[in-house]
Amino acid sequence: MAHFGLSQVTRGTLYVWRRNWDAFIKTYRVNFIPPFVEPLLYLLALGYGLGAFVETIDGIPYPQFIAPALVSISVMYSAFFECTYSSFVRMYYQKTFDAIIATPISIEDVITGEILWGATRGTIYATLMLPVLIAFGVVDLPTSFLLIPFALPAGLLFASIGMCFTAITPGIDALNYPSFLFITPMFLFSGTFFPLDILPEALQYFALGFLPLANVVSVNRAITLTEFSPLILYNLVWIAGVTVLFYLVALRLMRRRLVV
Repeated sequence: MAHFGLSQVTRGTLYVWRRNWDAFIKTYRVNFIPPFVEPLLYLLALGYGLGAFVETIDGIPYPQFIAPALVSISVMYSAFFECTYSSFVRMYYQKTFDAIIATPISIEDVITGEILWGATRGTIYATLMLPVLIAFGVVDLPTSFLLIPFALPAGLLFASIGMCFTAITPGIDALNYPSFLFITPMFLFSGTFFPLDILPEALQYFALGFLPLANVVSVNRAITLTEFSPLILYNLVWIAGVTVLFYLVALRLMRRRLVV
C-alpha cells in the first residue's frame, strides 16, 4: 500500500474536502435545483410516458423499475464528472492543486479529498432525489432510506474511476472520450431502463463483471423494492474491490502527473 502512496494520506484530506464543500455551498441554488428537476422529468417522460406502453417489468410497475436507476445514474454523473471535468479545471487551469501541494498537504491528500468530495456530491444528489421518489410513491419505505448511505461507496467508485481518467487525459476535450464511450453505454445497458436478463447471457455476465453502474443499479433496485438476493453480496464485494483498485491506481497516476 505504501508503494501506492497510501501512507501519505493524512487529515489534510479533510481540508481539501472542506475547500470544495465551501465552493459548492456558495452556489447552492444552482447545485440543488438539478437533483429535484432531473428525476421529475425522467419519471414523467419515461416512467409515466413510456410506462403507458410498458406497464410492468417482471410484475413491477415501470416507474418503480426505473426509480432506483435514476438515483444510480445521478450518483454516477455527479461523482464521475466532478472528478473529471471539475478536477481537471482545478488541476490544470486554476492551479489549485499546485497551490495546495505547496503547503504541508500532500498530493495523496489532494487526490483523496477530491475523490471523497466527488462521492459526497453524489450522496447529496441521492439525498435530494429521494423525497421526489417518495412523493411519487415509486420506492418502498423504510428500506429506501438505505439509498443515502449506499450512495457514498457508489460515489467513491465513480469518483475514483473519474480521477484515473483525469490523471491520463492530455486536455480537457479528451475527457469527452470516457464520457461518450464509457459513461453513455453504461447509462443505457446497465439494467437501467430494461432488465439485464433480456440480453444474451454473455452480455449479462459482461455487464455485472465490468460495468460499475450495473452493480450499483442492482443494489439500489433491491433496496427500493425490498427484494434482496444473494446477488447483492456479489454486487457489494465487486463495488468494494473495484473501488479500492481504482483509488490506488488514481493515487499512483496523479502522483506521476503532478510530480515533475
